Amino acid sequence: MPKHRSLVSKDHKGKGREVISIDWTLSHHEKGAQIFGVKKSYDYVNKRMSKYQILMTAAIANRDIIDGIEVRVQTPNYEKEEKEYLKMTSQESYQEMEKVKERLIELVTYQKNRLAYRKKTEMAVEMVEQIEAEGNFPEANYAFDNGVLTVQLTQMIESKGKHWVSEIELNRLIMWEGKYQRVDQVAKELRINHPESFRICKVKSRQGEVKEFWTFTKTIRLKKYGKKRLVIVHEKGDLSDQPRFLLTDALHWESGRVIETWNYRWPVEVFHEFAKQETGLESAQVRNEEAVKRHFCLSCVAQSLLQRVSCAGGKSEKFKFAKSKPIIGQRLYSLSRECLSQLLSYAMGLFEQGYKLEQVVEELMPI
Repeated sequence: MPKHRSLVSKDHKGKGREVISIDWTLSHHEKGAQIFGVKKSYDYVNKRMSKYQILMTAAIANRDIIDGIEVRVQTPNYEKEEKEYLKMTSQESYQEMEKVKERLIELVTYQKNRLAYRKKTEMAVEMVEQIEAEGNFPEANYAFDNGVLTVQLTQMIESKGKHWVSEIELNRLIMWEGKYQRVDQVAKELRINHPESFRICKVKSRQGEVKEFWTFTKTIRLKKYGKKRLVIVHEKGDLSDQPRFLLTDALHWESGRVIETWNYRWPVEVFHEFAKQETGLESAQVRNEEAVKRHFCLSCVAQSLLQRVSCAGGKSEKFKFAKSKPIIGQRLYSLSRECLSQLLSYAMGLFEQGYKLEQVVEELMPI
């Protein structure tokens, strides 16, 4: 992944605004209970019990391209079940040394698993720390939702000289008129008593479309986070819709820039959908930890390759219904041809060196 980030960074330099978005998603494996990271739990998407992995992801986007730059699987937390097992199997004394060894192994395993577990917010901080340490995206700021927002994450980003934009909950407390109040109550008061405080703002999306918003912005103070800039956003001029609450550490940003940066959070969702449907993010058949991590990394690489592959080949690569940009099937076809060409060239080189057929097969597909 560090090599992948280094390579794709070349396509993000000098291309205008670029934002790194951080989020998490579920990778479902209903028949893969033995796959590393899979746990049966409540699925908030399908609203039922499911077997899935929890993945922390990061994607970088500008106006032209989206690249997945990190995918990490969360180790399931079985601390409650393991602790209950240890209580049920405990004995007052152990007469045999073999039993003592078995018990010690169980206790050490419990402690190891407990220390290995990382919350999603902790994983987000570790991801940002590694991405910033590599320095491949010096101009990229960050965008994420309230499920990722923590003091540790914001402090990490700010310490690197970067800015961030996040959505906050309706019940978040902010300092208003000398006391802490819920942000949705503040928005309601403004809407009813001071609707003129919302100014019209035109924002250009990633695709170049201009959309109107009605915003109120002010520098406020939050517990633990300190002084930040709040932007209350309505999409309707009569302020009848449910507002969105955006928070940023960039006190000098106007509301339009905050909203435009926040719009770049959506590409990580596009990356999730693309990776699951096109590059097999949820199709892993491997089980052990190393193989699962490798599969997710290769899904990121494949997603970037499919965006960049050229399709200017022979007639078989041209489809009449793809009149503008090449479709994914066309890109995949071209990429497959290129891979097959390299494989055949490698095999031909082995034959020229005097390898026999059995040796070439063993070289390509070792037992």
